[in-house]
This record gives sequence, C-alpha cells and structure tokens, in this order.
Amino acid sequence: MIRYLLPAALFAVLVVFLGLGLNRDPSMVPSPLIDKPAPAFSLPQLKHPAQMFTSHDLRGDVSLVNVWATWCVACYGEHPVLVALARSGQVPIYGLNLKDKRPAAKRWLRELGDPYAAIAFDEDGRVAIDWGVYGAPETFVVDAKGIIRYKHIGPLTAEVLTDTILPLVRRLREG
Repeated sequence: MIRYLLPAALFAVLVVFLGLGLNRDPSMVPSPLIDKPAPAFSLPQLKHPAQMFTSHDLRGDVSLVNVWATWCVACYGEHPVLVALARSGQVPIYGLNLKDKRPAAKRWLRELGDPYAAIAFDEDGRVAIDWGVYGAPETFVVDAKGIIRYKHIGPLTAEVLTDTILPLVRRLREG
C-alpha cells in the first residue's frame, strides 16, 4: 500500500510546487545586492576606450544602470523608452554593454540614439556577473551613495518607469 501512496504523494507535492512557480512574475527575481554597495568595477568606456568608467562614477546622484547588448532582441524594444527617459532629464542613465562587439554597439547607438551618460564596455561579462545579471536587458536603480536600491529584469516599459522606477528615484532624492 505504501508503495503506491508514496509516489502519488511525491507527485502531488511536485504539482503544487510547479503550480506555485507558474504564478510567479519572472521579473521579480530577488537580488542579494539590493541595499548593498554596487560591486566595484573599472571598465573602458564604449565610445572612448582610453577612458575608464568605474563604480565611483555612480556616486553623487540617483542613477539607472542599464545592461544591454546589440544581440539582445528585447533591448531593441526597450531602447525607445530609454531614449525618451534620457530626453526628459529625470534621471541619468549609464549603460553596461554586455559581451558585445564595440563597432556593432557604436553603430547601434548612432542609428537608434544614445540615451546613456556613459557606457562601460563589459566585453567578457565579468562585471555583469558581479552585479548578478541573468541576461540583458536588466536595469538597476543606484542611489547617490552608490547603493543598489532596485533591480528590474527584462525590458523597461513606460508603465514600469511611471509606476515603479521614477517614484523610487524621487523618494531616494528626497532623502
């Protein structure tokens, strides 16, 4: 009897866990870096390889760090949202170009617009790993002290900006 009940019970537990997993929002993957300093890095800039972009450059104002690449299909859909946000001047956006080819990334920005105040060129993806990046696109809100306050996985939308990110930016600036 137990020989039949045990597999049925294990199957029932498995079904419950799978059912719970299907109801979760994949963009809400928790990050152990929330409320911790942004991982230290120093990378060459995409457009100016002789100049470095470092984690210290993220201090002084609330900012967004957007992980993107030309090979990322979702990044194309997100890009107009970033360009509009940059034009609004509400928050500086810094890019982390992930495992890309420098000429392709520069061409992409020329053709689609460049919303970034500066772009770190993470050719081998090591800095992205330190930041806990699962894939592109991902966007982080970093406070004026260089502390990561929020992580959004997937493409930014106008709704995400309006409902979540920009209110957080305002709260962080207010104190």
